[in-house]
Amino acid sequence: MDPHRHGVFARARHLLRPHSHGTAGRVDRELESAAEGMRALWISVAGLGVTALVQAAVVAASGSVALLGDTLHNAADALTAVPLAAAFWLARRPPSRRYTYGYGRAEDLAGMLVVAVIAVSCAAAGWSAIARLLDPAPVRHLPAVAAAAVVGFVGNELVARYRIRVGRRIGSAALVADGLHARADGFTSLAVLAGAAGMAAGWQWADPVVGLAITVAIAAVLRQAGREVCHRLMDAVDPALVDRAEEALRTVPGVLATGAVRLRWTGHRLRAECEVVVDHRASVVQAHRVAVATEHALLHALPRLHGVTVHADPQPVDGTDHHAVLADHR
Repeated sequence: MDPHRHGVFARARHLLRPHSHGTAGRVDRELESAAEGMRALWISVAGLGVTALVQAAVVAASGSVALLGDTLHNAADALTAVPLAAAFWLARRPPSRRYTYGYGRAEDLAGMLVVAVIAVSCAAAGWSAIARLLDPAPVRHLPAVAAAAVVGFVGNELVARYRIRVGRRIGSAALVADGLHARADGFTSLAVLAGAAGMAAGWQWADPVVGLAITVAIAAVLRQAGREVCHRLMDAVDPALVDRAEEALRTVPGVLATGAVRLRWTGHRLRAECEVVVDHRASVVQAHRVAVATEHALLHALPRLHGVTVHADPQPVDGTDHHAVLADHR
C-alpha cells in the first residue's frame, strides 16, 4: 500500500502539491489519522449503542440469558471506544520534555483497558448462564429474541467492517482489533438465534447452553486481544516489516552494508532505528547525505513510519574497530 494514500481527498492534495517527509508533513498526517480514528470510533459507538438498546429492551421482555450475554458484549464493545478515543486525543499532542517520544503509547494502555472490559463482559455472561442452568426459567417472546439476534449480527458486522477499514488505512492495530472484536460479537448474535430456534423446538436448556457457548466465544476473543496487546507492549513487529526495511536499505546508493534494524510501534505510528556502513573516505556531509537517503527510502518502504534514526558506520579498514571505546559498555 502506498504510504502517501489516505483517501480520495488526500490523493488529490498529493497530486496538487509537492509532498514532504519533513516534520510539518508528518504532523499533518498524524493529525489527520488521529481525527479519522476518532470519527470512526464515535460513528461505530452510535451504531453499537442503538444495537445494544434494541437488544436490552428485548432482554427485559423475554428474560433470555443468551441474548443478555450478547447484549452485554455489545455494550462492552461500545464502551471500549472511550479509552481508544482518549488515546487518539492524546496522540495528537506534541512531544514534551517529559514525553519526548510523544503520547503514542496511550493507545497501548487503552488496549489494556479494552482487554479488561472484555474480561468483565465474559465473567458477567458466564455468571448469568450458570445461574440460569441452576434455576431454569422460560424464555418469552422468542420471535423478538430471534429478531434482536439478527439486529445484533447486522449491527456488529457493519461496525466491524468500518473499524477494520479505517484501522488498516491509518495503521491502528488497536482499531483493527476492536473491529475484529465487533465481528466476533456478530457471530455470537447468530448463536443467540440458534438458541432461540432450539427453545422454539422445545429444548428448554438451549438458552443457557448457548449463553455458555457465548461465554467461551468471548473468552477466545479475550485471549486474542490479550495477545495483541502484549505483543505491542513487548515491541513486537511483523518480521516481514524488518525484511522490507532491510531490502530498502540495500537499494540506497552509498550504503555498503547494513547492521542492526530495529522497529517498534508507538500506538499506530512506527519508529525505526538502523545501522548502515558507508565508505570510510566519505566526509561528514557525504555520510549525512547517505543517512538522509536511507531515511527517505524507509519512509517509502514502510507504512505508517513516523521517525527514523540512522547510524552511519565507516567501512572497517585493516581490522579497525570504530566502536572499541564502547566495548566495556555493551
